[in-house]
Amino acid sequence: MAARRTRSAQTASHWGVYRVETDRETGEVVSTSGVPFDPDPSPIQAALPEVVKGRLRIDRPYVREGYLRSGGAGRKQRGAEPFVPVSWDAALDLVIDALLAARAAGGNESLYGGSYGWASAGRLHHSPSVLKRFLGLFGGYTDKIGNHSFGAALGVMPYILGRSDVSRLVVPWPEVVANTRLFVMFGGASLKNAQIDSGGAVNHDNAEWFRRAHAAGVGMVCVSPYRHDVPDEVAPEWLPIRPNTDVALMLGLAHTLVVEGVVDREFTHTHCTGYAEFERYLTGGEDGVAKDAGWAAGVTGLPAATIETLARRMASTRTLVNTAWAVQRAHHGEQAVWATVALAAMLGQIGLPGGGFSLGHGAMSGIALPCPAGIPRPTLPLGPNPVAAKIPVGRVHELLLRPGETMEHNGRLIRLPPTELIYSAGGNPFHHNLNLNRFVTAWQQPRTVIVHEPWWSPPAKFADIVLPSTTTMERNDIAAAEHSRYWIAMQQVLAPYAQARNDIDIFGELAERLGFGAEYHCGRTEMQWLHHMYDEARACAHDRGFDPPEFDEFWASGSYEFPMPAEQVTLLADFRAGQALNTPSGKIELVSEVIRAFGYDDCPPHPTWLEPAEWLGGPRAARYPLHLLTNQPTHRLHSQLDNSTLSRAAKVSGREAILINAEDAARRDLRDGDVVRVFNDRGAFLAGVRIVGSDTLLPGVAQIPTGAWYDPWEPGVAGTLEKHGNPNVVTSDRGTSRLTQCPAAQTCLIEIERCDTPPPVTAFDLPEMVDERP
Repeated sequence: MAARRTRSAQTASHWGVYRVETDRETGEVVSTSGVPFDPDPSPIQAALPEVVKGRLRIDRPYVREGYLRSGGAGRKQRGAEPFVPVSWDAALDLVIDALLAARAAGGNESLYGGSYGWASAGRLHHSPSVLKRFLGLFGGYTDKIGNHSFGAALGVMPYILGRSDVSRLVVPWPEVVANTRLFVMFGGASLKNAQIDSGGAVNHDNAEWFRRAHAAGVGMVCVSPYRHDVPDEVAPEWLPIRPNTDVALMLGLAHTLVVEGVVDREFTHTHCTGYAEFERYLTGGEDGVAKDAGWAAGVTGLPAATIETLARRMASTRTLVNTAWAVQRAHHGEQAVWATVALAAMLGQIGLPGGGFSLGHGAMSGIALPCPAGIPRPTLPLGPNPVAAKIPVGRVHELLLRPGETMEHNGRLIRLPPTELIYSAGGNPFHHNLNLNRFVTAWQQPRTVIVHEPWWSPPAKFADIVLPSTTTMERNDIAAAEHSRYWIAMQQVLAPYAQARNDIDIFGELAERLGFGAEYHCGRTEMQWLHHMYDEARACAHDRGFDPPEFDEFWASGSYEFPMPAEQVTLLADFRAGQALNTPSGKIELVSEVIRAFGYDDCPPHPTWLEPAEWLGGPRAARYPLHLLTNQPTHRLHSQLDNSTLSRAAKVSGREAILINAEDAARRDLRDGDVVRVFNDRGAFLAGVRIVGSDTLLPGVAQIPTGAWYDPWEPGVAGTLEKHGNPNVVTSDRGTSRLTQCPAAQTCLIEIERCDTPPPVTAFDLPEMVDERP
């Protein structure tokens, strides 16, 4: 029998588990395919194999010319200067010199290691984790607090429920299908989000669960400016709300419950604290303004009768209120989370099957899928961080631009330490940070920027020292997502590209040179680490009643599925039955005395409508009359794989596509395919127009996916035109409030005009290279 000419290996990424066929002789990728336990694989699975050996791969270490030639000078030229290829020895020597110089100048707190990004789906090769393990052993680093996804909820929920496990505050699909009769979704629950998971998507079956819910008679209401935030096939009722006014609608619904006499007062009395004060606010006792349906109509743009009818429906049946993570990524985003809980509490269905509230239902692949409780995850220990300094993740600008000053956060003052060095691995700061023109200025402040990257993406082009890292296809790992019932073997598919190295190996060699190599790598190889991590997790799993196989059997089979229990526990059922919450009162805090004591006018002690800094009902709309919403793309993950054919095919005129309502397009004499300049007083970017009707997008609203690789006309110059469609050039870097200081990207007004002579897109061009150094 002739030997097979191809080799098959299983790997995983954020968008799924898949098999890759490679030619045994050439090592080239032949094909990709899904796995039997994934019913609906994401099309993104083919994107990484396509670009893993593409022209944008970084083949060896590089150093910015000015940094190399002038002993670290020329920081203002980051993003603009050519790069010099160097040997690994030379590059690692430069990294060590930079680390030691930064520590000598500003101490360990001057090293910013709060590297942020989804990085690898694997548990060992998670770039920010291996970076932090290294920097911790080096003496510590300034870290981040919170996250970009649901940071406002993460910060306020401990005061409301005494819990910060936001991604577990979700009622799962089987319970929705069996018990929910009305599913009200603020911000929707888009299926494109459900094709990905931060720890690796395994089962893409959210679409099937939507269909089951519809077949079971679950009524669905999509409260969003964009109709397709809930799948059309489940025939949702669409309430096209004005952006950033969800809190006003929730208050209008709550007021209607009060005047209709259908508030569950027994529940608000026995399970909540502060309800009487909150009701006084609703009825106008605090400020003289009743938050009734008519008032809410004036704020939201929805008819008062629609609001009243929805409130009656919610009170008359088993209702689940879901608020998408995107809703709280806005100015005063904490209030949307708090109002969600308050509305559900007034309905009295919290802790009942299929009732109450969810946060971020469908925000990731596994978040609403059934999963056994208590599954341990193989884990690489980070180790201690001797430095206490932490900065809210959405406020890195302030860290870099205001050293020595203070910032209010969560009831205390944070001192902003000086930053001598940024070490970034596994993320794209030019994707998740806002107000990019200000961010470019901030990025140019530290003495050194070191980046690990597989491709010549924006963070690599804006670095001083660039170290080429491997992709998931070039290493072995284990995927074990927080919301998945699977452990997945990620088997190496390809040899590392050119001189690329695994991040953990790079840090291991740096640690050896600095004298703490044994503490860092513990004498373990890649496979020995995986074996060790698996065995520790397996022992824990046995203690919890599970029976995973030995490592070798797991690795050979490719996966282990944890068995589902006969019954799932209903969210907060134990609390409803009498178990106290971890709050001062032991109850749901509709009024928080702790937050009241902080004295924040931008985060009052109960759910409150606070006018956003910019919205369609405010004075700024006279100058910038369109509200820009930025959403997760369908064709990539955040900015990952924007260089793939799949992502680039979705662009319009080579730029990210911006959706515009036909009425707004007509006023500006725009047509499908036009290139437009999108601008406000923070900056401007170019995008390609796609026109939709009022049956799809609310007039006055424009929408664009995030993640287009940052492509400035004049690299390194703040304020320059961005050519490719990165919306964070115009988003504001204000915090949601002083409580959480989280990103408020969805609070953004703009204007749009046609650009008749657009410059060429250069996002996927290689940087200029100059002569090699040994």
